[in-house]
Amino acid sequence: MESIEQRLERLEFYQKLLLKMIESNQNAFYRLVIEKQLSKQDVEQFFALCEQLKQELEEQKADHFVFFYPLFTKFKDRLHKKLQPDEVIAACLQQGLYPELMKVLERNL
Repeated sequence: MESIEQRLERLEFYQKLLLKMIESNQNAFYRLVIEKQLSKQDVEQFFALCEQLKQELEEQKADHFVFFYPLFTKFKDRLHKKLQPDEVIAACLQQGLYPELMKVLERNL
């Protein structure tokens, strides 16, 4: 009978193979989530952060702000430690997640 460790190793191997099979940029952020082994809670926190920053961006635009470096700083500081701002921004842009926010953040890289 196969042990739990053996089953887990096989599943991890299959996961890596599946990632290689779906080289599409359509799901670049989700691919990054899997590669970095983030939890559901980590991803939910990321989306909550993006929602908050998106709202702040809209407020700042309404107040005619033109420099958004403080938003980038918040993003960078609150981003999961396994993620790098440049790779996350690129992945979100490729996947079409928060495009307006990500374009603003990208200008600060």
